[in-house]
Amino acid sequence: MTHTLDAPQRTASVASVASAVRPVVRPALAGGVLAGPTFLVFGVAQGLSRDGFDFTRNAISQLALGGEGWIQTVNFLLTGALLIVGATGLRRVLRGVAGGTWGPLLVGVFGASFWAAAIFPADAGAGFPSGAPSTTTLSGHGAAHMLAGMVGYLALCAAFVVLARPLAASGHPGWSVASRLVPVAVLAGFMASAVSVPAFTAGAGLGLLWLAVVMARLAVPSHR
Repeated sequence: MTHTLDAPQRTASVASVASAVRPVVRPALAGGVLAGPTFLVFGVAQGLSRDGFDFTRNAISQLALGGEGWIQTVNFLLTGALLIVGATGLRRVLRGVAGGTWGPLLVGVFGASFWAAAIFPADAGAGFPSGAPSTTTLSGHGAAHMLAGMVGYLALCAAFVVLARPLAASGHPGWSVASRLVPVAVLAGFMASAVSVPAFTAGAGLGLLWLAVVMARLAVPSHR
């Protein structure tokens, strides 16, 4: 009898907690939901307008270079802040349920990685900024930028796996399965970055967008 009641009780706890705290944490969760789309919209807009930038050869991070690079730097800082605020809201929603500690913590690490990326810009290369010399040498700040991205996205992929549990417990098994599969696609994009910049961009973008929809989904209590 005890085992029979455990699953419904867990499902109810996720739904009841989300329902109880939703009015309080809605602004915080909105920050987390908006972070990824905001970063991508500003990044794509800059990439289309900056001279010498080519999405087939250049990573969005390189937009922080050059005279107008401050815009992308602000984009990094704003996105990091939104993600960390979103992580605090997610912690309130998932308090006392499976994944309620590590999920938000990992999202917070992902947010902090954007601040690190803003402090340590990527190296110039592949024709951007326009007129910059091509180089195959990795600078100290370029290495720190790459490390921040690697740590951040590994934390994000781990967060997806952790958040699959509360998704399943709240009555969304399909979302739970997808949350375990998306990290595979994200990591595949990163692994292909050496030969395909668009694959890297697609993997990173997928991670940002999936986090937005997962946080939005967890903010809505299940009616099951």
